[in-house]
This record gives sequence, structure tokens and C-alpha cells, in this order.
Amino acid sequence: MPDSGAPQGRITHGPVPHGQSPLDHGSLTEAPAGHAPRGRTAHGHRHQAQAHRRAVRAQAPRRHAVQVQEPRSQAARERSARAGGGHARRRRAVAALLASAVSVCLVAASAPAVPLGIGDRLFPYLGNPGYDVLSYDIALDYPGRNDRPLEAVTTIDARLTTGLDRINLDFAHGTVRSVEVDGTRAGFTSAGEDLVITPEDHLDEGERARITVRHTSDPVAAEDREGGWVRTADGLAMANQADAAHLVFPCNDHPSDKAMFTFRITAPDSHTVVANGLPTGVGRTRGAVTWTYRTHHPMATELAQVSIGRSTVLHHAGPHGLPLRDVVPTAHRAELEPWLAKTPAQISWMEERAGRYPFETYGLLLADASTGFALETQTLSLFERDLFTDPALPAWYVESIMMHELAHQWFGDSVSPRTWSDLWLNEGHATWYEALYAEERGGRTLEARMKAAYEASDGWRAAGGPPAAPEPPDPGRKIDLFRPNIYSGAALVLYALREEIGRAAFERLERDWVTRHRDGTASTSDFVRLASRTAGRDLTGFLHPWLYGATTPPMPGHPEWKSAARSATPARRPVTPAHRPGAVRE
Repeated sequence: MPDSGAPQGRITHGPVPHGQSPLDHGSLTEAPAGHAPRGRTAHGHRHQAQAHRRAVRAQAPRRHAVQVQEPRSQAARERSARAGGGHARRRRAVAALLASAVSVCLVAASAPAVPLGIGDRLFPYLGNPGYDVLSYDIALDYPGRNDRPLEAVTTIDARLTTGLDRINLDFAHGTVRSVEVDGTRAGFTSAGEDLVITPEDHLDEGERARITVRHTSDPVAAEDREGGWVRTADGLAMANQADAAHLVFPCNDHPSDKAMFTFRITAPDSHTVVANGLPTGVGRTRGAVTWTYRTHHPMATELAQVSIGRSTVLHHAGPHGLPLRDVVPTAHRAELEPWLAKTPAQISWMEERAGRYPFETYGLLLADASTGFALETQTLSLFERDLFTDPALPAWYVESIMMHELAHQWFGDSVSPRTWSDLWLNEGHATWYEALYAEERGGRTLEARMKAAYEASDGWRAAGGPPAAPEPPDPGRKIDLFRPNIYSGAALVLYALREEIGRAAFERLERDWVTRHRDGTASTSDFVRLASRTAGRDLTGFLHPWLYGATTPPMPGHPEWKSAARSATPARRPVTPAHRPGAVRE
């Protein structure tokens, strides 16, 4: 995590705009089936709880009201003493105890705000305890230029998992104008990269709360931070992995807390907007258009995607009628369409190996930007346009990168890592299917690729840690987490497992994994348990050295393979030199 003493001016108090903001939507529109009632009921239950507490206070015996008032005057105490000495002494003792308790509460309430976290080994200050986010409603107003802040309203529906007097959200790159909790103004300040909110009333365990933050979202990157908004040639896109969603909007920025998302993006009518999920409406007014998108499945904050630009959206159908949409720069449509036509067959290829595609839509976002990576944002994977227009890149290589991001929709998006140490489950599986697909399309054989990975594996472990226990990234360089050992090194673990338990059992394990954990999160220990159950024997002793060992264990079936502890440059995946020799992230 970046220095917790980062400039706090990025989260500042500011005036609330006069009148009705175009981003003020009032109550949220209906969310997908199974989630809308929770949001609306959450709001109602919270107000009912507040009303109940007020009614209890109003109806309580007078002596309870006295207990929370200021101590009585000396004259009053003397009158009470004359009325009954023993009774008065008892009342004075109770009043003293209550005064002491109130003082303790006031001290606790005035304690300095501090950044919190859920204790992730690699990102200890990421995420926040005490609540579970059910849904996000994110409204953004794009001013027509990608070097100016967007006005924004982020509304969060959450369920309290413990009683809270304060709520911490991750947010680090914008101006906060106001905060409300269940429609009532709340205090707020910043602490490190947290927005710390103090609601009017204590929030009780089991209650649901609606948090509304009016803020700006700055697309110009901070000097010491990576990720968040990507400024393209004609607008914006997002790249939030691993810890950058909170540079765009307030959130609980950890993959263990997945939620439903609604996006409402207002942009000039010369621009096109596409986001995760499916469109639910388009509204036009005085030269601007508001586009609304909603996910049908829960999503981690790192996978959020919003594309704003002078783009063309290409629609076609995938297997079993799956709606596909691709976003391309209009000027490059003709040269890009042949690549996009490959997606339906690629989805069918993955479905044969991992089961039904897990989401409501899919597509490619081909951004006119130089990022050096591709990214598996849920239902709309982000790529550089240049990947598809560089004549030096062989077709099998480009198609295998397309497959890598597609495979992530099962491994990483539908089944998300419970902690960032479980990232190997995402990248190892995506690299595995990338390698299988590349072999079929003219790339190296899987065995040759795994042998090369084995030879480098000890060096990767020495440089960045074993696959399931990677070394923390350097401060301000969080994408350095994406080292070779969680890509090819993790795929090597899967290859060893298949060699150990056999192809048939391994393929059953893969399908069962994504079925059992669909729309949820899972850990390394979950995978080891399921692998053991599938194989019919305990594989802990076999898998733990592969996942956590400082050196690479012998490869089943290939005792002649050797690994050497060579130095390894921290790069996220070996990449064809013709396509940007720098770091590449999926």
C-alpha cells in the first residue's frame, strides 16, 4: 500500500452544488432479480431502526432521560438530599457512573480517524471490516475532455456485519463534496487512502445502510500511483487491478467483497459509453446522453470497466444466443472486425473445457492507448488496439492472448481470489488455457512450454516467491505483483497436478471448481481440498511444495527436467519481443 501519509488534499470538504444535480437520481432504479429488494429493503429497514430508537428514547421513563443529561445543579442536588439522603446518594452514584461512561464514549467518538484494512498479506490496508457491500450505483458526468475531473455520485448499499460508529471506504484520488448515510448528512475525513465516515447514529450489526458520496473522479494519474482511469486517444477506460478502483470511486476495494454494479454515465452526444453488464436505458438531453448499464452477476471492484470515447459498438451473437458486443475506435473498425469474429468459436472452445460461459454478455474493448497490458475486466476485456494491428505479431499469438482474457471470465472473474495471495488461481488457469489454445493454433507445444517454465522456475521463486506466497510488491508499484511465477509458474503447478492425477481427473476438477464457486470467491486451500476429493486421496503433501516451496519439486513423469536459481526480471508474462518488451498484465 502506498504511504499512509499520502496527501490528504485529494479528499477534501467542498460546497454542495446548489439545486438539483444531474447526478442526483433519488432512489435507485430496480436492480437485477434477487438484489433489488435487498437494496430497497436495506434503506427502509435502516429508517425503521432509527425511528424505533427515537420512539424508545421518547417513551423511556424519565429517569433514563436524566441519565444522559448534564449533571444537575448544586441546588437540585441539595433539594434531592433533603428529600431522602440514602436515595439521593444512590442517584448521585448512578449519575457519576453515567457521566463517566458518556465521557468514555465521547473520547472514543473523537479518536483520530485511521486507515483500516482486512489484513490481506500483500495489501494490508486494502478493503475494510464491518460490512458487506451488496451493490454499487456509480454515476459519472464526463465533461468531454479526459484531463478534467468527472463529477460523480457513488451510492453503496451495504449490510453491517458488526456494529459501527464509523465506516471506512477506500478512496484516494478525488474531492469529496458531501456524504450521506440513509439520507442524513454524515461527517467525513480522510486517513491514508481511506474515506472515514461518521454517521449520525450508530449502525447495528445486521442492519443495512445506504451510503451516498458526492465526489469528483480525476482521470489524471497521481505521480506516485498506477492504475484507475486510462486516458485513451478519444476518452477514457479503466484498469483497476490490483488496488486502483478506489482511485476512481469510493468502494470496499478488495476482491473478497463482490457486489452488483449499476453505472450511469453522462457524456457528450458525440461519445459512446459501454460498461460492464448489459444496457438498461439511454436518456438524451441538451447535447448529452446518459447511458445506464447493470451487471447480472456480482463483481469485484478491480474488474469494473467503463469505456467513454468516439467508438463504434459491434453487436453479434455467441454460442446459445449469448449477446456479444465489442468496442472499437471507429476509424479502425474495418481492420479489427476479422479478429472480433473469432470470439464465438473461442467461447465454445472454453465451454468444452470449463462449462457454460458464466455471464450475461462478453466482448472486447480495443482501446486507442498504450498500456503494455491486457486486462480481464468482467464481460468486457480491455486490450490495446495495437495488439491487433501490429503486422509483426503472428496470428496464433494474438489469438492466445484473446483466449487468456476470455479464460479469466471463468477463472478470476466468476471465481475470484479470496486474498491476493490466491492470485495464482486466476493467472495460472488463464495461462494454462492460453498455452493449450496456442498449441492448437501453431504455437509451441504445451510440454515444451512447461519444460521451459520448469527450467526458469527456481529463479522465479527466488526473485518473487512461490506461486501461492508471492513477495509483496514495492510501494507505488503494485503491478509488480504480477511476476512470471504467478503466470507460467502457476500453470506449471497445474501441469504437475495433471501429470500426478491424470487427464480425466484433472478435467473433472476444472469444471467442478468453476461450478462450485461460481459468482463467489475461493482460496488456495479450497483448491487443494477439491483436488484431493477429485483424486480420491489427500494431495496436500504433493501440492504444498509446488505452491509454497522455495525450490521447484521434481516433475511427475519428467525426472530429467532441471531448474536453476537464475535471476529473474520481475515481469508479468513472457511476451513476444515484437509486442512491447515491457511488462504485460492480464
